[in-house]
Formats: sequence, C-alpha cells, structure tokens
Amino acid sequence: MRIYLILFYVFFIAVNSIAQPKVVDKIIAQVGDNIILYSDIENQKLQAIQAGITADRNLECTVLEQLMCEQLFLNQAKLDSIEISDEQVDSEMENRLRIIQNQIGSREKLEAFYGKSITDIKNEFRTVIKDKLLAQEMQRTITAEVTVTPKEVASYFSALVVDSIPYINMKLGFQQIVCYPKITKEDKALALQKLKLVRVDIVDYGKSFETQARINSDDLGSAQLGGKIAASKGMMVPQFEATVFKLKPGEVSDVIETDFGYHIIKLVSRKGDDYVCLHILKRPEFSNEALDIAATKMDSCFKLLKQNAITWDQAVTRFSNDDMTRQNHGIITNPISGEQTWDMEDLNEVDQQIYLLTDAMEKGDVTSPNLYTDIYERKQGIRIVRLMERYPAHKANLTDDYALIKRAAENDKKIKTTDAWLKSKMGNAYFRIDESYSDCDFRLNWFSK
Repeated sequence: MRIYLILFYVFFIAVNSIAQPKVVDKIIAQVGDNIILYSDIENQKLQAIQAGITADRNLECTVLEQLMCEQLFLNQAKLDSIEISDEQVDSEMENRLRIIQNQIGSREKLEAFYGKSITDIKNEFRTVIKDKLLAQEMQRTITAEVTVTPKEVASYFSALVVDSIPYINMKLGFQQIVCYPKITKEDKALALQKLKLVRVDIVDYGKSFETQARINSDDLGSAQLGGKIAASKGMMVPQFEATVFKLKPGEVSDVIETDFGYHIIKLVSRKGDDYVCLHILKRPEFSNEALDIAATKMDSCFKLLKQNAITWDQAVTRFSNDDMTRQNHGIITNPISGEQTWDMEDLNEVDQQIYLLTDAMEKGDVTSPNLYTDIYERKQGIRIVRLMERYPAHKANLTDDYALIKRAAENDKKIKTTDAWLKSKMGNAYFRIDESYSDCDFRLNWFSK
C-alpha cells in the first residue's frame, strides 16, 4: 500500500496512542523543524498488534516513511496558509475519543487509565490533531483536480495483472414501500402523560431515576445502564443539550420534547463541554387501529402491484411515507458504502430481514407486506420490498464494474500525482534519519541526501 494513503489509519492510531503505556524515547528522524520519535512508531506497533497486523520491521519502516511524508505535507500546508477551524479539530477529536471510549468501556475508564480528565486530554492533543488535519488537507489539495477519462480507465484495467483483478462478491439492490402508522395528538398526549407520572415518582416520591429508566425508557441502549449517557457538547440534539447545560448536578428537568419523543434528564456531572447525565425517553406509540389502517393500505398496494394495475414508481408515490426512500423510487441506499447495492456482510449488519425475504426471488419480484422496524429511528411500519438487482459473484470487468474500476484508476492517478509532488519537495527539504533505520527499503529515495 502506498504510504501516504494510510494517513487516516495513522491518524487513528496516533490519537489512540493516548491510551497506551509510555515508551523510552529518542529522535528517529527529522523533517525541517519537526521531529519523529521512537514512541510515535512504537505506539503504532502496539495498535497494529491489537488489530491483528504483524508488527515486523517492514511495518516500522512503512510507518516511519509515512510520518516523514506527513511532515512534508504539513510544512507545505503552513507555507500555503491552509486553515483548519477549531470546530473541525473538536469534531475530529470527539470522534477519535468516542472510538477509544467504546474500546475501553466508558469515559470514566479512559480518564482513569490516562490519569487526566477528558478536557485535559483534549487540550494536550489539540495541536497533534490539528497538524494531522492540516497534512490531510494538504494531500487533498494536491489531488483535488485529478480525474480520469474513459480511455484512462480502460488502459488502467488492461494493464492489470490477471491474478490481481479483484473478485466481486454477489451484490443485491433493493427498493421498498413503507407505510408508518400515523401518530395522533392523542398518542403524543398519552406518552407525555406517562412520562410526567414517572417524573412525579422520581421527584416527589424519591424513586430511583436509574430504576425508572430501566423500567420505563424507550431508549434501549441507555436504559440497561440506568439511563446513563456520557457525552460532549455537539453530540446530542440541540433541545437535549440546551436542557443539560441549564441543569445543576442532581437536578431533574421538566419533560422536554425532541424529534425522538419526550425526555426527562438528570445531570450527574459536567466538566467544560463534557457531561454525564441520566435520561428517560418515552416515544409516542401508535394505536392498534392505526397499524390496522397501515396494513390495509399496504395490502391494497400489494394487490395492485401483483395485478400490474400500477407501476412500482406509481406505488411508491401513492403509498410510501418513508422520507428516506420515497423521493428516490424507493431505492434503499447502503449506508456503509453509500452505494445502491449491498453485499452480504453489509446486509447482515444493517438489515438481516431483507435478505431472508428476497433470497428466493427473481429480479423485479416483490414481497408481501411485512412488519418492519427502522433501525435508525426505532419506529415500526409495514413495508413491501422489491428485488431491484442481483449481481452474481464474478471477476471484475469493465461492463459490470465500471464505477469500481474507475475509482481504482482515479486512485492510482492520485498516487502518481502525489508521488511526483513528494519527490519535488524532497530536494528542497532538510531531513535526517537515524542510522538504526538505514536497512529500511523505503519507497522514496530518502537516503540520496
């Protein structure tokens, strides 16, 4: 793999290294005024081992060269006055810390492991994060205008060694018509009243907030933790956070409404932008009558489709009330790849039911109406699924996989463009490498100077 294409990976493990033991340091390399430490490489080796990657000498050399390339990107970014906003730094910091937090178990465990508060950790690594983002932005700038023509795509594919042509797993494409039962004012009022009674039990009668969350909350993820949420400013919806930052530790909020339903919140602690709170969510539930109406509507849709009395697009427009797919012919976009096709791994992660429904179907067939739960908004509806495409497993070819091959050709051209840029900068930059790495077979000729 070309070194500078693993910037994201190295960035991830560089931040992740805050949760690793310290190692004895020495300077391994220098690019301009910036140094690369032995600990930078060792921390990344630890992460590689955890990820099941063989942490051998080749990996050490690869990481070192990547870090040196990164410093060239960073130096040029500063010369070109490329700017990264504080909001970008904060967002990236929060994303990385969230990954580490999930690995360790909680923010409290992360703080205990590192011996510092989340705020102190953020302050310590803010410059590191910003430099990483600057280097990434410089690399993007270098290749921003790189495109490929159809002729270049064909040339790239024809030059591939036969054994290197990728094998494409079976791909499936789906469309859906979903009818969600209507939530009435009465349904909302009932949910609101239920949560008000829960709040009375907590505030007036001293019942445990954690116990009430386990019993009553519709947020299943936090309910099993007694309603506990550890977060930072910007992670939750505005109405929720506005309430959190008005509360004092131990105080229970009034009932508030968000797009997810009704909440009551108890603040546990707050340090700067970081907070720990308990919450109970109550979602309005549709009535059995509303579900029956939706089911009847979808039965009518299914009959019209089977009789060819209506086209699929007409049925989507007439019967679907799913905002995610209604304006796109009902096509279900794969949230992992961003494409309109799915492989089995993605299906198993996102929507196992859909494969079971369509496994024996032919292209263009539709399922009968089935009960469906949207995994993002946790709401139930009735849906009909159509098998839009079924691509058998095969070796990649220009006819069926042009988009995939085009991306590979474009990536290859970006690699060559970045190669040329790096070589042009190496001649004007000061750098040195510790003799202990003289055996490295670097991709670029760093030892020529």
